[in-house]
Amino acid sequence: MTDKPRPTTIDDLVALTGRELGPTEWHELTQDEVNTFADVTNDHQWIHVDTEKAAAGPFGTTIGHGLLTLSLGPGFTEELLAFDGFAHSLNYGYGKVRFPHPLPVGSKVRMRATITDVQPTGTGSAQITTTQVFEAEGIEKPVCVAESIGRFTEHGAGI
Repeated sequence: MTDKPRPTTIDDLVALTGRELGPTEWHELTQDEVNTFADVTNDHQWIHVDTEKAAAGPFGTTIGHGLLTLSLGPGFTEELLAFDGFAHSLNYGYGKVRFPHPLPVGSKVRMRATITDVQPTGTGSAQITTTQVFEAEGIEKPVCVAESIGRFTEHGAGI
């Protein structure tokens, strides 16, 4: 995406409220990524890492961890918006997070995002809620829907 918004002020973010951004480029989920995530999180449930057992399981293949899907959000967000116009932005957390459909290994996933709320937290700073919708190619339901919450501070504003 070459024409992504480049907000530099809280007012710029307010102006983006309600506008759907995206989708991002497709990202193919590989078994190596799932295995690495399992090692990092120590979550080696068979549905994620045992390809033989998972082939006979409910989905016919291994599936990505829901939290692995969610963790793609920051990188996808960078594809959709440029925040380099701010002194800093911080991940403040998440509101509601749901995984309506599993993400099979080998699937392609992408994200759309909508800024749904901008709340000033001080001069030149605000808390931003962005609804992220992760979709997989060929799957009707989203594989993840999350309310990402960030804190943004304009250049020249205090922390």
